[in-house]
Amino acid sequence: MNKFGNIDILSGECNLSTIRDGRGGIFTWVPDEPILEFNMVQFSPGKVRGNHSHPEFNEYFLVVEGSVVMVTKSLVDDLEIAMIASKGMCFRTPMGESHAVYALTNATCISLLTKPWDECDKPIIHDDLLPQDEEYVRYAKGQGFKHSIEEVRKRT
Repeated sequence: MNKFGNIDILSGECNLSTIRDGRGGIFTWVPDEPILEFNMVQFSPGKVRGNHSHPEFNEYFLVVEGSVVMVTKSLVDDLEIAMIASKGMCFRTPMGESHAVYALTNATCISLLTKPWDECDKPIIHDDLLPQDEEYVRYAKGQGFKHSIEEVRKRT
């Protein structure tokens, strides 16, 4: 298995008979742990999602359309590192690992969690890997988002 910082890069398997029959292909990823929730996440170009870690679950992240840049921190020197990801790439981000995603294009991804979000005492801890644009900062503040970056900063 390949690594990107402390994030695993999973390879999808393909049963060749699903390609040979002329209808397309079936690609499969088999996680080492139960998936208890999954979410479809859509991105607009130039926007950031993430900038956090998850203290209570591992997250699998499958890019199904478009191109994004995945950002995390180096295990060696704690500096940010980035990797471009496009359709078919899948990541396993372990508990506590900071990560952010920047959309290069319109993108759709599936986020798969090993514990349901609503069952967590604290599903995310924010980090500032990538800056959010001012439009989002104003919106999040106006909405009083639970676990927004502004809320987290008030506590620290």
